[in-house]
Amino acid sequence: MRFDGPWHHFDVRANGLRFHAVEAVAGSIADRPLVLLLHGFGEFWWSWRHQFEALSAAGNRVVAVDLRGYGDSDKPPRGYDGWTLAGDTHALIRALGHTQAALVGHADGGLVCWATATLHPRSVSSIAVLSSPHPRALRQAVFTNPAERTAFLAPFLHNQLPRVGERRLTRSDGAYLEEYFRERAGSVWRRTPDFTEAIARNRYAITIPGVAHCSLEYRRWAFRSQFRGDGRRFMDLMNKRLHIPVLALRGREDDYIVDSVMSASAHWASDYDYRVIGSAGHFVHEENPEAVNAALLQSLSR
Repeated sequence: MRFDGPWHHFDVRANGLRFHAVEAVAGSIADRPLVLLLHGFGEFWWSWRHQFEALSAAGNRVVAVDLRGYGDSDKPPRGYDGWTLAGDTHALIRALGHTQAALVGHADGGLVCWATATLHPRSVSSIAVLSSPHPRALRQAVFTNPAERTAFLAPFLHNQLPRVGERRLTRSDGAYLEEYFRERAGSVWRRTPDFTEAIARNRYAITIPGVAHCSLEYRRWAFRSQFRGDGRRFMDLMNKRLHIPVLALRGREDDYIVDSVMSASAHWASDYDYRVIGSAGHFVHEENPEAVNAALLQSLSR
């Protein structure tokens, strides 16, 4: 997982775990404002390869991490609930030598951004969520919006079955990840060498022992907790309006997260900037990095 590039790799201990982190070389000065990048389901730190240079050149310290259970980070059997994941991010900010950070997250990483900003507000200066609506907006849409329910619920439920989901992710050297990307990516990116490389790297990453199980535990807790007291308490705590800048981005061709649920997330942010990015599907920061980087830089400059 420690691929060469204009960045350097290191380990950082936070919240009782060892996290693999990757820092843009140009942003290595500790007194720069920290931008912490949190990847989505089925990926790892490398999904932010197109953001390192642009964000660090603007004067930020840019660090991407492998989330709990992914890549070269520790893979504990538990701790995939909203509280613990927010605690991971809060602890990472402190372990990196900062008291506050701007968070950028895609999909599951975006949900971690929402949770950290709500539960640890003093640690977060702003968030940017890519293809990642507020968890309360997503839950409501699954029950009331037929388009979102059709796109989201079936694969989500399939992953609840013990061992079945793990076998699905790892069979044929991670072939499911290629299906997953082809179904959710936009038409332009699918025809590029960058897409082919992304498929190869993420297929490899999902076959690392423990990664398939841990990645599914995020989604299993999100579903099962809805029928338990801890899930209801978490959703009650999340019912707060953020008073920091929130940038929300969605690819125009993203059929997995529909436009209406991203728009509805504005209810939980007093400063909500929602933009639809053209020539992109679900993996918007990889598919159209120029437009995404421009939006991120504009938001961070505030």
